[in-house]
Amino acid sequence: MGGFIFWNGLTRNVTLRQLLLRLSAWLLPVQAIVLLAALGIAIGGFGAAAVLVTHGVLSPRYAVPPQPNGTHVILPLPSAISPLFTPEVQHWATQIVQWGQQTGIDPNLIATVMQIESCGDPGAASSVGAQGLFQVMPSHFQPDEDPTDPATSARVGLDYLKGALIRANGDIGLALAGYNGGYGVMAGGWDSWVPQTQNYYLWGAGMYWDALYGHNPSPALQSWLTAGGHVLCEQAAARLTATAIPGGS
Repeated sequence: MGGFIFWNGLTRNVTLRQLLLRLSAWLLPVQAIVLLAALGIAIGGFGAAAVLVTHGVLSPRYAVPPQPNGTHVILPLPSAISPLFTPEVQHWATQIVQWGQQTGIDPNLIATVMQIESCGDPGAASSVGAQGLFQVMPSHFQPDEDPTDPATSARVGLDYLKGALIRANGDIGLALAGYNGGYGVMAGGWDSWVPQTQNYYLWGAGMYWDALYGHNPSPALQSWLTAGGHVLCEQAAARLTATAIPGGS
């Protein structure tokens, strides 16, 4: 079977096989160009995502299973907390890692909450009545429980944090806002939050992000210290020194 092809301005009688060969010879470079372009787009997209991650635009997330009692984990869980946290929090490093293993929560997130809530002071108390390492309100404890006991504070506080992670579908910043302001604030969004919750979101997500990506010192931690956190840490250091509270570091 014969066919016709216009080639360099001349009409030539060619076979179908020759026609297909010539078409293949023409298409192969085009396919190569398309593949290279797709590869370039993919690499560019990956690079752009990497830049966003590096600059904290993309929020770190937990892998959250659908069941309400599931474990929230980033695998593998770290065997130590980041060195960016203050010495008062480092005092509890071994316990923080153990609590992370028990709850499935990244120890760096646990350390972040402890940093902001008490700076490692088990006797810390707020003006609204929150107490202990994780500043839990008295209503969350049983009548015979001691809110200032580190293990008790961790059990109750981290259970609440786990609930926040579930409701936030793993969004770290949103879960931290829920830990600070209560689960109800999570549905309202940024504009509905009081300044304290907004700052908690920024400081907490920033510290955790810095810990996750090995940033030390942490700009978020320094901001928190400058805004008044240093007073909390001074109180924690004095209490830990005066009472010789056993720690894990």
